Amino acid sequence: MIDLRLLREDPDRVRASQRARGEDVALVDSLLSADERRRASGVRFDELRSEQKSLGKLIPKASGEEKQELLKKAGELAAAVKAAGAEQDEADQEAKSLLLQLGNIVHPDVPVGGEEDFLVLETVGTPRDFGAEGFAPKDHLELGQSLGAIDVERAAKVSGSRFYYLTGIGALLELALVNAAIAQATEAGLIPMLTPALVRPHAMEGTGFLGQAAENVYHLEKDDYYLVGTSEVPLAAYHMDEIIDAGKLPLRYAGFSPCFRREAGTYGKDTRGIFRVHQFDKVEMFSYVDPAEAEAELDRLLAWEKQWLSSLELPFQVIDVATGDLGASASRKFDCEAWIPTQGKYRELTSASNCLEFQARRLSIRMRESGKVRPLATLNGTLCAVPRTIVALLENHQQADGSVHVPEVLRPYLGGRSVLSPS
Repeated sequence: MIDLRLLREDPDRVRASQRARGEDVALVDSLLSADERRRASGVRFDELRSEQKSLGKLIPKASGEEKQELLKKAGELAAAVKAAGAEQDEADQEAKSLLLQLGNIVHPDVPVGGEEDFLVLETVGTPRDFGAEGFAPKDHLELGQSLGAIDVERAAKVSGSRFYYLTGIGALLELALVNAAIAQATEAGLIPMLTPALVRPHAMEGTGFLGQAAENVYHLEKDDYYLVGTSEVPLAAYHMDEIIDAGKLPLRYAGFSPCFRREAGTYGKDTRGIFRVHQFDKVEMFSYVDPAEAEAELDRLLAWEKQWLSSLELPFQVIDVATGDLGASASRKFDCEAWIPTQGKYRELTSASNCLEFQARRLSIRMRESGKVRPLATLNGTLCAVPRTIVALLENHQQADGSVHVPEVLRPYLGGRSVLSPS
């Protein structure tokens, strides 16, 4: 959530952020009104409690008719205090509810618009010209099937659409990607983590995934648990309700977990193969930093993502994601999109997001510096979303005979293989 002081002092900035996101601007005024009622009811409650305490000191000293009058007034005050307390609680709950609906304040440099209004910041590598090489590229599913690496038909029989088996070399390829990604992360100083895939509602809501993103979250109603769509959730909640000494910052983690997404609203999109699926594995980076260091940390996460994709020898572009596609928690987001030959376009493989204090305020994660306690900043960055990375690897590194070139960074984890050959 945002700082209420910012809302009170500069509501126009918050309105502009909501407008840029394409979200309800009226929410700002509703929240201002609720906050004013909350503060006013709090003052009224404190005044009545003070009067009640003062009266309570007079009653033991009084007698006769005077005491009866004071007792009568005390009863009236008790009822008024109870009513004021209820009014304060109601106003407080309304303000909190509205505040949770408000997205993070967007960075002033973020391009305004929807999903297609991103700004290309950089292009790395050049897509292959398969025509010049004398053959037409196959898509990842055809390649994966010929390699004995991907089985979606049996997955559909077992689990339905948008599920898959990785078999044989496909399973080994996933393990190679995960091990190589974790190796890069640990070399950079991140702490490797294996995180829970089930979290309580507060962890999911605190990270910002129960607002506009709720439709894509799996909820186990009987036990009131949520299946995570990214290890960002358990990594963000790892330090909730804690105060971290500033001298320990930055804290950086690399979490590996299964991820689950309903993919609501994507009917008919990416139905072939394993690009858009309900369950997948991912290595996610997560940082806790001093807010003053947040922008530099975002650049650092992006640099690690670029290093990873370059080590996989993939052509990709870096985009500045537009305001309408940021999600509630991010103030700014950079995506790395790899070239997918059979689609003839770049598709998202990684994201790096600066959430500033938004998640930390919701999860009550603070830092202590020079005796003062204040919220810190959180950031997250995908290092390797496994299925999409496999899609990009197979399609970009395929050869005319149906085999697939293995980038050097993966070879130690694939028994030294330099080529994957059809089975």
